[in-house]
Amino acid sequence: MDTVRLDPSDNVVTATRALDAGHAVEDIRTTALIPSGHKIATQPIRAGAPVRKYAQLIGYAATDIAPGDHVHTHNVAFRNTSADYEFSTDLRPVEAVHQDRQDTFLGYRRENGRVGTRNYIAIVTSVNCSATAARMIADHFTPERLAPYPNVDGVAAFVHGTGCGMAGDGDGFEALQRVMWGYARHPNHAAVLMVGLGCEMNQIDWLLEAYGLKQGPTFQTMNIQNVAGLRRTVQMGIEKIEAMLPIANLATRTPCPASELTVALQCGGSDAWSGITANPALGYAVDLLTAQGGTGVLAETPEIYGAEHLLTRRAIDRATGEKLIGLIKWWEDYTARNRGSMDNNPSPGNKKGGLTTILEKSLGAAAKGGTTPLNGVYKYAEEVTAKGFTFMDSPGYDPASVTGQIAGGCNLVCFTTGRGSAFGSKPAPTIKLATNSEMARRMSEDMDIDCGTILSDGVSVEEKGREIYETFLRVASGAPSKSEAQGLGDYEFVPWQIGAVM
Repeated sequence: MDTVRLDPSDNVVTATRALDAGHAVEDIRTTALIPSGHKIATQPIRAGAPVRKYAQLIGYAATDIAPGDHVHTHNVAFRNTSADYEFSTDLRPVEAVHQDRQDTFLGYRRENGRVGTRNYIAIVTSVNCSATAARMIADHFTPERLAPYPNVDGVAAFVHGTGCGMAGDGDGFEALQRVMWGYARHPNHAAVLMVGLGCEMNQIDWLLEAYGLKQGPTFQTMNIQNVAGLRRTVQMGIEKIEAMLPIANLATRTPCPASELTVALQCGGSDAWSGITANPALGYAVDLLTAQGGTGVLAETPEIYGAEHLLTRRAIDRATGEKLIGLIKWWEDYTARNRGSMDNNPSPGNKKGGLTTILEKSLGAAAKGGTTPLNGVYKYAEEVTAKGFTFMDSPGYDPASVTGQIAGGCNLVCFTTGRGSAFGSKPAPTIKLATNSEMARRMSEDMDIDCGTILSDGVSVEEKGREIYETFLRVASGAPSKSEAQGLGDYEFVPWQIGAVM
């Protein structure tokens, strides 16, 4: 099979391998070299006419395109979307994929009833000025020093480059406070130490007051200026963590229902196969998870642009769909006032992998959300309270997006990639899915599951989705993902900076 046709109405097909000029494709011949993953016109497409893939618009012909031509950035133009949105017209009941049994995993049941998949002690900073102190405290707790506490996964410092030089209210400040609050109460944390400087805009005391956080044996705060300097802060921080370790070590894994899993759905370094193999397979896994009462959280608002009309049809009600459209309009304005374009994404790597416009990329990316109703739409880093399939506003930049999803309560991350990504996260472990087998072999130490076998070996999307879902349960129970085994996650905490830096 040299090409893949995704829908009979498409006017392009995708090459499964590099094809020379003159190669027979259906009833035509290629007019140029076609790289693997790239598109071939199967009928004449006049300048200005729609280019269709997935039975959806992915762009407009910039010039006349002949049958057999390579269809890509040189002859396809992007335009902002203008859709007539439908709401709640494609509501497929979760029961359609319901299972008779209640699946379980081994998790940490916290006092407040929430369930963690890992058992970390977190050091959360309020401002860049306290980042070094937090790193020094965390670095003290080497594997040798943690050996007496086998139930503790580690001491992780969550540091960032903002927290001051910003407005004391508005989108940026509120987003950062939600991130801090989300990490402070994350179920994968047994204990938390917050470290600030003292004079920053992002005051720890304001956070405590706003969210009703109370200090105690497993939740402490400190400011460098009040403690009287960096050295003493580090010393005191080490002492506080040492007192927390025996308490954190008391936590043990117990059987918990799969309904307690909240999985962040991510993609990065995408290619033409993302929307054909890994993303639909992950979508099926999400359908299985939601059938168990669990939650999937799609994000990256710029990367559903052009596919949002498919999600509004799945919105549980009109208000939920309108909330999603409001995010799309905000992003159009946000990019315009910063002299950008929604088509700044895809990246050069995405384009090399065969993705031409953001519309094409988005249609593939949205497949990660499966088929069940869209039950909630959330601000960046807002707590996700609805069960089932949900959406969170975020940029397409993976570290910032995942930071928001984890802050919202995700206790697992599942990340699809076609070009290859070395991403990992704490405190929620990342499971990585390869869209093609060649990259899966080349980066075997990084990829947990090879979804390329859907294309190369005829494995069904449903079979691969079941494998992904079972991997959710296994990793949630403590089995290390490939990114965890390599120690990733200490530098991927990146709160989204919105607004002016002053």
